[in-house]
Amino acid sequence: MAKKKKGDRIQVILECTEQKNTDVPGISRYYSFKNRRNTTDRMEIKKYNPYLKKHTVHKEIK
Repeated sequence: MAKKKKGDRIQVILECTEQKNTDVPGISRYYSFKNRRNTTDRMEIKKYNPYLKKHTVHKEIK
């Protein structure tokens, strides 16, 4: 069996992009994992924002 490298998967923070333009307090953030080799660009996923009560685009920060 081949050894599995641990350094490929990293934890990323996804933050809502639409909420910054509104006056609604709070920040919608999600934590996720991505494979650094397969996904070299920043992630962009539609997730549920409980403050706006709808699905919005969340982008990777940091």
